[in-house]
Amino acid sequence: MAEIKTGQTEEAVREEKTLEQLFGELEQVTAALEQENSLEESFRLYHRGMDMLKECSDRIDRVEKEIQVLDDKGDIHELQE
Repeated sequence: MAEIKTGQTEEAVREEKTLEQLFGELEQVTAALEQENSLEESFRLYHRGMDMLKECSDRIDRVEKEIQVLDDKGDIHELQE
């Protein structure tokens, strides 16, 4: 688990990490879930993983919205889905 600086929430600490770091931690949570755990620990790991997955998804959505496309004339347009 990430070391939380005084006064920072776990969410604030996650916000400082890169997507690659979050995906790495998500892999660790997944590996931990594959081990034999108590029901309570499994629920804790599951919820932690789901929170991390949501954070990753939200960040990817934000990046997709910021992507711009350069057309043939050199004009910049937002990416159309």
